[in-house]
Amino acid sequence: MRTSVLAGLGAYVPPRALTNAELCGRRPLGDEWIRERIGVASRRIADGEATVDLAVRAGRHALTAAGASGADAVLLATTSPDRLLPAGAPEVAARLGLGTVPAFDLAAGCSGFLYGLCVASAMITGGTCDSVLVVGSDVFSAFLDPQDWLMSAIFGDGAGAVLLRAGAAGTAGGPGVFGPFDLGSDGSQADLLEVPGGGSRARKRRSAERDGEEASPYFRMDGPAVLKQAVVGMCDSLTRALDRAGWSLGELDVVVAHQANQRILDGITDELGLAPGQVLSHIGTYGNTAAASVPVLLAQAAAAGKLVPGQRVALTAFGAGLAWGSTTLVWPGVRAVTEGDG
Repeated sequence: MRTSVLAGLGAYVPPRALTNAELCGRRPLGDEWIRERIGVASRRIADGEATVDLAVRAGRHALTAAGASGADAVLLATTSPDRLLPAGAPEVAARLGLGTVPAFDLAAGCSGFLYGLCVASAMITGGTCDSVLVVGSDVFSAFLDPQDWLMSAIFGDGAGAVLLRAGAAGTAGGPGVFGPFDLGSDGSQADLLEVPGGGSRARKRRSAERDGEEASPYFRMDGPAVLKQAVVGMCDSLTRALDRAGWSLGELDVVVAHQANQRILDGITDELGLAPGQVLSHIGTYGNTAAASVPVLLAQAAAAGKLVPGQRVALTAFGAGLAWGSTTLVWPGVRAVTEGDG
């Protein structure tokens, strides 16, 4: 049976760190409030760099880590594309010197990277490709209202990538093999997190004009409603992925979850009865990097030696769509190259 195996990881975060003190200035709700409510002390902000720029750097690091000179396809998961048209993935492929390989973007909110892993794994196991570069990259700061300090407190910019390649005949669940996957969505709650665009933006503008208001082009989120669902959504999805892999919660070593809010990460720990520190976190330093969140944390944890060969690892994410996803893998002896962290 053909398998899809993790071969290398890469991550890039911009050098500019925006602290709570800089963000809040003299506002009465400042550093302490943000740390307590969100768990973020600082975040990285792209300065003149676009989503594709970050994706290229992370993708190059993943290729270097895998000792690979190319890939047969590129998949870019993003919530902040540089253009509505064309997709950014072909530009990533071109700038990495990969030639005319198939390349496309995938939009599934903060769960985009998990969706991308599933699609890439299917492309490899189905025989379409022998290797796929999957990148999660977001410059979400570009979609935030500069006057909305609370949203600015939550989000940061970054990019993470993995190279998957075909493995020798083997069984599912071997070292480095992602899956089984659990994916889902609930479009009836699409308006809980959104950035209006195209027809949606025009419709909202007309509606606002009728009400004597101004339509906002920026990201908006119903934070309390999302927070309540994120913990349950990720726990349920992760549990289903574990069941499909034949793992019990007691056999799970590490959880790499979307870095949305430290209270959500703590909620996952409590809900699943996990030990402190078993759900990895770097939100305090990097904030919520949207579709880049899981791959950046995964690469940084691997580079720092926090992931040991043989450990049972689960990945999970929840975000706009609403969309969620989870998967599992036994950690292999694989290299990660990161830039900008530390």
